[in-house]
Amino acid sequence: MTVSTAIARLNAADPDFARHLDHLLSWESVSDDAVNQRVLDIIKAVRERGDAALVEFTQRFDGVDAKSIDDLILNRERLELALTRITPAQREALETAANRVRMYHERQKQDSWQYTEADGTVLGQKVTPLDRAGLYVPGGKASYPSSVLMNAIPAKVAGVAEVVMVVPTPRGEVNELVLAAACIAGVDRVFTVGGAQAVAALAYGTESVPQVDKIVGPGNIYVATAKRHVFGQVGIDMIAGPSEILVVCDGQTDPDWIAMDLFSQAEHDEDAQAILVSPDAAFLDRVAASIDKLMPTMERAEIIEKSINGRGALIQVRDMHQAMEVANRIAPEHLELSVADPQAWLPHIRHAGAIFMGRHTSEALGDYCAGPNHVLPTSGTARFSSPLGVYDFQKRSSIIFCSEQGASELGHTASVLARGESLTAHARSAEYRILTQEKGN
Repeated sequence: MTVSTAIARLNAADPDFARHLDHLLSWESVSDDAVNQRVLDIIKAVRERGDAALVEFTQRFDGVDAKSIDDLILNRERLELALTRITPAQREALETAANRVRMYHERQKQDSWQYTEADGTVLGQKVTPLDRAGLYVPGGKASYPSSVLMNAIPAKVAGVAEVVMVVPTPRGEVNELVLAAACIAGVDRVFTVGGAQAVAALAYGTESVPQVDKIVGPGNIYVATAKRHVFGQVGIDMIAGPSEILVVCDGQTDPDWIAMDLFSQAEHDEDAQAILVSPDAAFLDRVAASIDKLMPTMERAEIIEKSINGRGALIQVRDMHQAMEVANRIAPEHLELSVADPQAWLPHIRHAGAIFMGRHTSEALGDYCAGPNHVLPTSGTARFSSPLGVYDFQKRSSIIFCSEQGASELGHTASVLARGESLTAHARSAEYRILTQEKGN
């Protein structure tokens, strides 16, 4: 296979650097009118015809010969069977990864709390898990058992009673690793449906698919568009863009390592983004040479080449301080600090989905088994978003209990503010609780 790489070279000292960087980072996950209308039609059909629509769409879009919804349901025994069909090495890897993901997310659990003020007023917060979560998993060749672990385990750790998984099986192609991961992660129910129809079924429920409170998990443009449309009816995790990696290197890491780290994200799809930032121009040259050398050895070379040439870049900066500035401007999904003392630079990082510290910590470890979640904010949304976690499957309710004395004292403050807003009923409701003796004073 012949590939040619021409990765962009940028220099932060150039007057037009900011404009060039913004152009490089720009990516729009906008559905066109045709996709939007098709998704709306599918959602409408599922709401109106339930299971029958799911069966029809699965026949049409996935080429599955399903006679009824029963043909699209996998029970717990089928998931347990998948554990016996994968290799011992695969099972051990899944279980090791699952244990590490579970252990990490156990530390994220939040407990309810209360405190009592001097007059007996009690304030607090009640933390409650969602009743039911829906997990979308891509099917067929684009199968990601790691995503099953990353989405289902935090939900279970949070205390979600039921996790419902939907996964398409195009042309009847079942991925045993995905089903085994579902078994290990504690998924309760599995439906072999996908696309916008699966999202609609989770959001509104059908005769067989239960309505969920939140839908998480990656999917194609139809899935993403459907998630946009059902948001509000249910919660969603995020609308994810293409995968991204930003490597900040001081020039002392093996250039082959860095090239392969860039490839690890570029191989996801043509829109994925891989960027290297370094103050060492000669090192950037060495990495470019490694890219050319290693590219022909990659199984997904064509995808990597399009990603690297289309959205990749090698960026020279003045020094490591400027490298941190560029990193914060990009706000990457994955950030590798491939430097001698990553801990010293950590305080300078404000925006990143996940930070991989040191030369030996490849981003790939985070994708599979390090423990932290690999569902991360993309397209610069790390400026205001966080990785998927236990907290995404919990709700927080405020607790307010006023003693007689506390209600009386707070009533004065509430009254003044409510009357300032011309909300008289609010004011009088609070004033009714003011103690008579205080009113007289």
